[in-house]
Amino acid sequence: MSSYFDLQLFLSVFVTLLVIMNPPGAVPIFLGLTASLTHAQRLVAARRASLVALGVIAAFAVFGQQILTYLHISLAALQGAGGLLLLLVALQLLVGQESGVNSDAGVNVALVPLGTPILAGPGAIVATMLAVRAANGVGGFLAVAVGLVAALLIVWLFLRFAGQVHKLLRDSGTMLVTRIAGLLLSAIAVQMIANSVRAFVATGS
Repeated sequence: MSSYFDLQLFLSVFVTLLVIMNPPGAVPIFLGLTASLTHAQRLVAARRASLVALGVIAAFAVFGQQILTYLHISLAALQGAGGLLLLLVALQLLVGQESGVNSDAGVNVALVPLGTPILAGPGAIVATMLAVRAANGVGGFLAVAVGLVAALLIVWLFLRFAGQVHKLLRDSGTMLVTRIAGLLLSAIAVQMIANSVRAFVATGS
């Protein structure tokens, strides 16, 4: 029976990852980080960011616990590092230095911070690792894999058509969105760092 596709697990993974990655909320951040790129470069960045997130989450789903154990890294440390990285990017966006973030024609932006830790953050990684643990047989693992791919397909569609939003907002509107994105990113970063500290305290106690 475990060989059958686990529809319930698929829906759980799909909905959970969508809530964590929040595709609509990623659009203003994506626009802010790719404001200086051309339309073609923005499309490449959207595709690469989605593929990077897929690769990172899939890798941690399969080898995550072994990787963290081998490197003696806790999930709290991973979360704290991601928060510090996001805070650095957020400060650049807030003070108008996003051009430094957008260097290398979108390559670095697609990898970091878009692919990880914005999309493939600690929350998405941990949720997928837990789903793999709950999977039962081939059908369960297939359900997790399909749920992950489906969620990132939705993310890619949102980023893919973010260019239309850019055309609608024009340069002045995009600049405003960039500042808002910096504020949102800074809040996300602080929350990630706070959660990391809380986890460290709970572990120590």
